[in-house]
Amino acid sequence: MRSRPTIAVALSTCLILLAPTGSASGAARTDRSLHRACGGVLPPGQVRCFAEWRGGGSPRAAGTASAAIGLPSSGYGPTDIASAYRLDTSRGGGQTVAIVDAFDNPMVEADLAAYRSAWGLPPCGPSTGCFRKVNQRGGSTPPFADPGWGVEISLDVQAVSAACPRCKILLVEADSPTFVDIGRSVNTAVRLGADIVSNSYGGDEFNGILDLAATYYTHPGVAQVASSGDFGFGPAQFPAVWRTVIAAGGTSLTKTSTGGWHEIAWWGAGSGCSAWVDKPTWQHDGHCPMRTVADVSAVADPDTGFAVYDTFGLGPNNGWIVVGGTSVSAPLIAGMIGLAGNADRLDKARYIYWHRSGLHDVIGGSNGYCGGDYLCNGKRGYDAPTGLGSPRGVSGL
Repeated sequence: MRSRPTIAVALSTCLILLAPTGSASGAARTDRSLHRACGGVLPPGQVRCFAEWRGGGSPRAAGTASAAIGLPSSGYGPTDIASAYRLDTSRGGGQTVAIVDAFDNPMVEADLAAYRSAWGLPPCGPSTGCFRKVNQRGGSTPPFADPGWGVEISLDVQAVSAACPRCKILLVEADSPTFVDIGRSVNTAVRLGADIVSNSYGGDEFNGILDLAATYYTHPGVAQVASSGDFGFGPAQFPAVWRTVIAAGGTSLTKTSTGGWHEIAWWGAGSGCSAWVDKPTWQHDGHCPMRTVADVSAVADPDTGFAVYDTFGLGPNNGWIVVGGTSVSAPLIAGMIGLAGNADRLDKARYIYWHRSGLHDVIGGSNGYCGGDYLCNGKRGYDAPTGLGSPRGVSGL
């Protein structure tokens, strides 16, 4: 193993950030502030979720999810996702997408049922065999509940539902957001039969990640997708940086005046050059001798965000909210892999690099300053914020 100094970085983030001025539809919102679901200082040895949310209208009291909730006033739904990424959502039957998160959302089943009913998606609950929730050991006793991670959980199961309505969903809730508990949850997901594992969390690299990667994120025949992060160009995030994980970057997605779609790199999309992980043989970019993040991308900008139904612990914002961050792109990509039915060939991103013609090259936008380089700008061909681009259909997956 290389001899490098230990990196122990604690990022201090605000719980409430300045709100953007626009939205996917421009409609009024309950709360215009933008919140990091897992904000605050990140202790050493822990991951943070990457969901960022704002109010989306239609508030409800905690614990009052119902099938007749109406549609949100803003945020993209399943029909938008299918249109933007040219998805045939009749596919995906028999595929299991696992969601790995920390802590519990006790309303996840009810909110998922309400979300799917509102958008006309087929039911997906324990009784249908479509949805299952377990703890990190595979048991039925949930960990402590947490509203911040609860937003992440709601987002993840609903984003998979939007991209692949016929996929089965396995939610594995870790006891805590430590790398070890989260990693054990990934192993449980694979043991319980997941074809794809979606990981909307991460932390900065440090000198123990190679051992963590070998223990928890090396699963031949299983596709693993991880968010690239929401802090723009900078330190690469683990587990997205690992070579058997598909790193999901982020875009801003807008509808054009002619009814089409336009994407540019989102300013917050994580990108970076690894300090620890060797360059895979299938990745070729000029200015990073090690593993480069990201590989592929989808919508992540909170200002062109994804509509989520969440009734757990958000006070006056219970109900429809709009969520962004690369926490959106990871489960969307995971669901699209479910549609493709090719997960056993996506246990690393190599297949995507070999089939990049199935992706839309995202050009424009920036996530930081790197002297105009592809590491922080949406460029023709490969660039780090959006990778090889975003799916147009599933031929690239």
